[in-house]
Amino acid sequence: MPRYFIEVSYKGTNYSGFQIQQNANTIQAEVEKALHTYFRIPISLTGSSRTDAGVHAQQNFFHFDSDTISPENCTKAVYHLNAILPIDIVVKSITPVSPGAHCRFDALSRTYQYQIYQFKNPFMNEVAYYYPYKLQLHNMQQAAQLLLQYSDFESFAKKHNQAHTNICTILQSNWEQTAISIQYNVTANRFLRGMVRGLVGTMLKVGRGACTVADFQKIIESKNPSKTDFSTPPQGLTLMNVNF
Repeated sequence: MPRYFIEVSYKGTNYSGFQIQQNANTIQAEVEKALHTYFRIPISLTGSSRTDAGVHAQQNFFHFDSDTISPENCTKAVYHLNAILPIDIVVKSITPVSPGAHCRFDALSRTYQYQIYQFKNPFMNEVAYYYPYKLQLHNMQQAAQLLLQYSDFESFAKKHNQAHTNICTILQSNWEQTAISIQYNVTANRFLRGMVRGLVGTMLKVGRGACTVADFQKIIESKNPSKTDFSTPPQGLTLMNVNF
């Protein structure tokens, strides 16, 4: 049966995460509902990256198998699905792929961005974390660069994450100052549950002087998540892209 990748983008404010759940509205639930409405048959989706409640995505993917759609009709289907979907979810493309392609397991890397703003701005409260404290960005940058030297990130995985391994390869890790915000950019072959928010929360402690870069390194090496600050809120986090 033909297989297709669906590329989606969404603002996660009003949703209980990416993956379908009972008694909660999710991105997957809305996209499956739109597919059912348009094609008039149930279509089950497999997701690429499971973002949490309130987290956004510039790019994420599903895949599905169907004889109903043809490669020639993909553009038309995108138009109609976007007319059905809520305003905060958009289908960017539907692409035919090989039958064995998998949007989760075939991904080579994913890039996340966490955005912080330090001056009150009503237009950013749903897409960034308001953190009006003085930060030593140089120290935070040092901490971010340290991560490139490690592969075991058990310290930054929430308990009961059900991951078969805590080993990740981080390819990029840096802080960036823009005109309106401070952004943490991180790319890795895989991420653990809560990992990016844990990294950000703990590096913010470095930025405020609550712990040193050397302390941050000890937290990495401790493999103990009880020392990590997972308190950063979800709205600052965006999945920027999935690389195949």
